Amino acid sequence: MKQLEKLIDRIINRVNINLREPAFDVRPYIQNIIPLHQFGKFYAFYGLTSHHPLYFRFNHSSLAGSYFLGKCIVDYSVLYKSDIRGDELKSQGDTHRYRDLEIPLHDDEVIHIKDSFLIKTLVHNFSHDPENLEELLIQNTVALNYANIHGSTVEGCYLGPFSSVDLTTLHDCVIGTFAYVQVGELSHQFVEAGKVWIKNGDLFDFQYTLPEVVLKKYVEFQPGQVPQGIFMDFIERCKPEFQRVFDNVHVKPPVPVPKGAALNPFAVVKGQTSIRRNVLVAQRAYLENAYLGRGANAQENCYILNSHLEENDVTAHGGKIIHAVLGSKVFVGFNAFLHGRKENPLKIGGGCIVMPHTIIDLEEPLEIPAGHLIWRYLKNRHDL
Repeated sequence: MKQLEKLIDRIINRVNINLREPAFDVRPYIQNIIPLHQFGKFYAFYGLTSHHPLYFRFNHSSLAGSYFLGKCIVDYSVLYKSDIRGDELKSQGDTHRYRDLEIPLHDDEVIHIKDSFLIKTLVHNFSHDPENLEELLIQNTVALNYANIHGSTVEGCYLGPFSSVDLTTLHDCVIGTFAYVQVGELSHQFVEAGKVWIKNGDLFDFQYTLPEVVLKKYVEFQPGQVPQGIFMDFIERCKPEFQRVFDNVHVKPPVPVPKGAALNPFAVVKGQTSIRRNVLVAQRAYLENAYLGRGANAQENCYILNSHLEENDVTAHGGKIIHAVLGSKVFVGFNAFLHGRKENPLKIGGGCIVMPHTIIDLEEPLEIPAGHLIWRYLKNRHDL
């Protein structure tokens, strides 16, 4: 326990040094958020496949309940029930194109986590930083419950609960609770809670922020406390089912798995659930009375309940879909929350994009026509 305390204290000090500007102290946010005895209760996992190189090295680290795939290095870090998925890392000999430049890779890319504290965090995709192509680096960083780090080099940062950093290089930044950024590169910035910010050079700059009263209803986080709100209540209700899955490592698939489909043994599958060809269900996904048509997927921390997904629907990390029917080629972004009800179902037409961190929580039935972009907070037809 004392060694773990020293390690956490070391990480806090290193992150705080980076966050001198903006002035931000991570200590009250992570001290005691996970009781120390919890770190000894869970084993870690390393995924073995015939498609990904085997390489896993960890040093002076705690990896309780975490899942790794592909080439990974962890040094002087604490990971708790996090998912480090390196199935899309670049390979030696690949050529990375950046603007008019072509840059060949000398070595296979590796995910390298150093001096960091990740709680229930998802790390996926490859580095898009042209200055560091062989390493997706997460260093001197704290990321809390259900944060997403997607193709983003992150150094000296704090990521609040349910935040997402997407295809963005971050240096010395604070990303607030349930904030989403995809801006290419960001340094010494404080992104407020509930903000969605997508920028592509001089082409466009898309920003909006959820009203504080809405944000607090769904997720609220105060120093010294665990996150609270509708998101956490929903996840906690499903938590016992995951405990049963992780207690039984080798289990027969609970539903037929057709050719080309992949159902991770660490996913929960309940009720009248059906998956079709070329479906991907990742670890820590939750399916109950769900139909996933050909080519659909449910990525890490996704929950799909009492819903029907047609062909080639993508549910990105942390997406939640309840009592909904989705047409073909619908994309549901990171940590989106689509909450229909039996008496108030949700229907989304084909070809729609549900923006990351969108909240749809219906008080009446709602049908969204095909080919639309959906964002912000919707309760009814008037909001749409």
